[in-house]
Amino acid sequence: MARMLIIDDDPTIRALASGVLEAQGHSVVVAVNGHTGLAAFDAGQIDLVVTDIVMPEREGISTIGAIRRLNRTVPILAISGSNTVGRYGGHLDAAAIVGANATLSKPFTAEALIEAIDRLLGA
Repeated sequence: MARMLIIDDDPTIRALASGVLEAQGHSVVVAVNGHTGLAAFDAGQIDLVVTDIVMPEREGISTIGAIRRLNRTVPILAISGSNTVGRYGGHLDAAAIVGANATLSKPFTAEALIEAIDRLLGA
């Protein structure tokens, strides 16, 4: 199975997402913001990244851009509960522009997360 990195400042989301993905047989690494997420990405072979957009210290758009500079092909799933609209649309629209392969609005179901991950992994 895949080794996944979940980056989210919300401990509930981290616990739920990692629990769902581990139950599917995946290995999961968690990080609390973009800084720790990039360190985890650099430290080990990551097959897929799930990142929140609105986080303290280093937000998801910047994190996605940094990951894309390091690796052009790793699948990235952007997640957000924010509906803020800016110059490029909502946060999830901006995430897609900077390199996220897929997006998922919070709150999401375990089934929606599994479906998005399976699509990204080509299962």
